[in-house]
Amino acid sequence: MIDIKIDSTDVLGALERLEKAVVERAPLMRNLAAIMADAVEENFAQEGRPTWQGLKPNPRRAGGKILQDSGRLASSIVSVSDNNNAVVGTNVKYAAIHQFGGQTRPHEIRPRNKKALAFGGRVVKKVNHPGSNIPARPFLALTDQDVNEIEATVEDYLRRTVGS
Repeated sequence: MIDIKIDSTDVLGALERLEKAVVERAPLMRNLAAIMADAVEENFAQEGRPTWQGLKPNPRRAGGKILQDSGRLASSIVSVSDNNNAVVGTNVKYAAIHQFGGQTRPHEIRPRNKKALAFGGRVVKKVNHPGSNIPARPFLALTDQDVNEIEATVEDYLRRTVGS
């Protein structure tokens, strides 16, 4: 029988560093969360990747960017990481309907600061809204390029760990 034995301290040291790196992954997860947060920020900047469906014409919103009327949704994006997870998300209540699309429920619209609503030459106390069909505009999404960057970051992390 022929045996091969590894006595090299370089190889054993590299394996020990690799073991430590895959057990203590928090720095890697922090980097991955940052990449994902940058990707989401880029989704807002480019109004989708691929481009989101446009908005219905609205003279009050002239020149505004999709999903950024008040900036609340974009500014609510947070990234969190620990040893096992890298997560980017939001807790804004209306985020899901924009991410996945869907139909809003019928509801009543009443004035907040006035006694009546005025539009189209009419003045009314309330309006029964039938609900809206909201198209999906996935802002929490990664492109193939983003995934490639994540994979390259993991590979680089492991290569640096073993010193090659």
